[in-house]
Amino acid sequence: MKKPLSVNRLAWRLLDKLIENADIYGVNVEETEFGTTVVDAGVNVTGGFEAGRIITEICMGGCGKAEIIRQRYEDLDLPSIQIYSDHPVIATLGSQFAGWQIKGKGYFAIGSGPARALAQKPMEIYEQIEYKDHSDKAVVVLETEKPPPAALTQRLAEDCAVSPNNLAVILTPTTSIAGSTQVSGRIVETGIHKLCRLGLDASAIICASGDAPISPVHQKFARAMARTNDAILYGGTAYYVVKDENEEKLKEIVNKAPSMASRAYGRPFIEIFKEVKYDFYKIDPNLFAPAVVVITNSKTGNTFHRGRINVEALIKSFEVDRNLL
Repeated sequence: MKKPLSVNRLAWRLLDKLIENADIYGVNVEETEFGTTVVDAGVNVTGGFEAGRIITEICMGGCGKAEIIRQRYEDLDLPSIQIYSDHPVIATLGSQFAGWQIKGKGYFAIGSGPARALAQKPMEIYEQIEYKDHSDKAVVVLETEKPPPAALTQRLAEDCAVSPNNLAVILTPTTSIAGSTQVSGRIVETGIHKLCRLGLDASAIICASGDAPISPVHQKFARAMARTNDAILYGGTAYYVVKDENEEKLKEIVNKAPSMASRAYGRPFIEIFKEVKYDFYKIDPNLFAPAVVVITNSKTGNTFHRGRINVEALIKSFEVDRNLL
């Protein structure tokens, strides 16, 4: 009998590598009073591209690979991250999706990574993909500017049904290099989430790959967050192989899949965000998608390509000065 994938067990192997080579990856490792491991990848340390790369793989529960590459966007060269997975639904919706709102007294963070599959956060996604992990270890990645209180980590361990000393928390501020890298590493996940919202059956997705530019860091959170969104919305490409009997419906879905299907498309995310008074829930959800979506239907061999890279939007968002000296 085939043993089911355990995203937390696979991710813990990557975590061990990150901890054992903390100096190389530019991260800091500490323990709370309850024994929980806390890895700082950008709050009080430098972190870097390699830290962001391995944290991206941890976020995918060890079910995907990430590589740092140099990509050319017309005449603009940018560091980028390339993702691929042969278990894309578990890697993304089952692990990487940033769908866990973690709140404590005076504390808030967005949680992602394999620990979600133990806590089943949010439950509706796990009901949809019919996946639950079973592990005595848990890894959660927090997009946050400060470490969580020790008491909150204890509650996270309870939510995951593991002992506090078998919980690891990785901190990736959006204003850090590692944080920017791991957000761009969500290119495949962003596309899958949009495709499923449009009506594609997640079980039809066989494998996936994608790439997106890594946005330049900015010390102001709102600016950094906006740039990481723009990297995917205007510079990201996601490719999927699916097995779908209804190709006419598939074509309709692909037509609506790229970010350009949104009425908000074309402006830097920071402008859109300000317009809705910094309320994410007032932004057109159709905007949250890759710039380009490509799908091959293995049932017919046909490939559908929609969207385009918007270099001018990237230049404006990233504040790139291209004037010659």
